[in-house]
Amino acid sequence: MAFSLQDGEVTQDEVYQIGTLQNVESAVSNPELNENADTSEESRYRRFIIDTFQKSPVLITILYIVILYSIITLIVLLIFILVNRSRMERETVIKEELNENFQQQVMDYLFDPDRKEEVTRELVEIASDKFKRQVLINQMIDLSVNLKGDIKEKIKDLYLKLGLKRDSLEKARSKKWHENIKGFRELAFMNIREANEEIIESLNSPNEILRMEAQIAMVRLSDDNPYHFLNFMEKPFSLWEQITLHELVIQHNLSVPDFSQWFESENISVVNFGLQMASWFRQKESEEGVIKLLEHENENVRNAAIRVVGEVKLENSLSHLQRIYKGESYKNRLEILKSFAKVPDENYLNFLKSVLDNEDDVQLQIQATKAMENTDEPGISMLIKLMKSKSEYKNYQIIIRHVLDGRIY
Repeated sequence: MAFSLQDGEVTQDEVYQIGTLQNVESAVSNPELNENADTSEESRYRRFIIDTFQKSPVLITILYIVILYSIITLIVLLIFILVNRSRMERETVIKEELNENFQQQVMDYLFDPDRKEEVTRELVEIASDKFKRQVLINQMIDLSVNLKGDIKEKIKDLYLKLGLKRDSLEKARSKKWHENIKGFRELAFMNIREANEEIIESLNSPNEILRMEAQIAMVRLSDDNPYHFLNFMEKPFSLWEQITLHELVIQHNLSVPDFSQWFESENISVVNFGLQMASWFRQKESEEGVIKLLEHENENVRNAAIRVVGEVKLENSLSHLQRIYKGESYKNRLEILKSFAKVPDENYLNFLKSVLDNEDDVQLQIQATKAMENTDEPGISMLIKLMKSKSEYKNYQIIIRHVLDGRIY
């Protein structure tokens, strides 16, 4: 389609372009018209949104549901928090009252023979639900911590009369690990071994806390050998677990076993623990086992065994240290020389001198010199001769000089 003009014919597209240019010029020259255009754009956008929702009632319904669900969830959560807080406060008050009551009654049971039967009946009536029975068990354990002998046996007797053992066994056999921990503790304090199988199974649990509690329970439940549980350990025996159990044994003055019985364990951490304990308790009777471990395939085990030789002063093991010296790692060679310094023996002066001659490492030379010096007169005389020798200068002569005058100590 075309329009007739004086100059000729104009197409419809040209007319559209001319109109567009005129609109742009008008918008630039008239800001008010421009603002009206912006307002018109906003109006169209609002109409678009309204039309979209009007044409989409499902979307509006979903939004209403989400908003209503959020509001209900918040209200329910708030109610739960308030109810739970109120319940905890109420339980705290009840627990304090029960603790005072139970403590007095248990003390009457222990020290007033005339009231034993009466107290037993009263406690059966009061401890009528699971919550109160748990409070009573906790109170009895708290009292038994500082008691020994006949009085502690009386508490156990009351514990059995009230049927509280059933509660502890139920917790020990629960599938919830935190319940297991409570049960293990209660049975251990009351010296009841009926759940030992469950405790032993937990020794290799992936849960570190449960594993630790099982170890502590087994220490308490073992009369002759508090470390008997090590026979069942497959998981690594961590340093923290070792320290905790060692402190428990010392604190309760439990019997100390011969730790060499675990030198052949397949669990490397148990072997290292056995060596550490043999050293701590100065168990010279473990020397034969220590000598065997000097040939162990694990470098850390050999290192621990070498250290035990020095700390326990196992003189008969020195010849074995001399034999394995050349084939050992740097760390273990250094430990061997430290052990020679702790167990001075003039019979090994030539070996120590060969270390000075053949080793280039300063630390090894220092430790060899200290070991020679610790043999007193024979070693010191040999060191002085080496230091004053003028036939050949050795780099270790200055080391000898400083060791003898104590400057590097």
